[in-house]
Amino acid sequence: MKFSVSISGRIRVVELTREANRWCMAVDGLAIDADAAEIAPNIFSILINGQSHEVRVTPQPGNGTLTLQTAHQEFIAQVIDRRAWQGRHHGAIEAEGRQPIVAPMPGKIVRLLVQAGDTVAAGQGLLVVEAMKMQNEVRSPKSGTVERILAKEGQPVNAGDVLCIVA
Repeated sequence: MKFSVSISGRIRVVELTREANRWCMAVDGLAIDADAAEIAPNIFSILINGQSHEVRVTPQPGNGTLTLQTAHQEFIAQVIDRRAWQGRHHGAIEAEGRQPIVAPMPGKIVRLLVQAGDTVAAGQGLLVVEAMKMQNEVRSPKSGTVERILAKEGQPVNAGDVLCIVA
């Protein structure tokens, strides 16, 4: 499973794969030696590169974000891969605030469906990314205005690249 995740405003691509009875993780393509266990509801013991961390996860109602607290730090995280996030929430959550729209996979921009300044509805197509001979429409996670378009038709993109911003 691959997710784009905003952690304290910085977008990361997190990939999880199952091997035997443990999960393997890569962040921005770099493998991380990690192991995690839920020791109480929403409290995880995580071993990263030999260092132990206890993380408390608090979902924020209504906006799809999580507050992650360790002994010394606090982070705000949000899953940007809307298809995976909405699939678990049955499409009921509409994003709030300024939303960077990221490429869900590596590919090429084949068509822009909107321009900067256009008003869009939640779920409306913004652009089309072609990957592995399939065209995938990237949709708006919220109703709002297209603030900026950072992609051009014919441009190659990597998973997690910011393509446009909807405010």
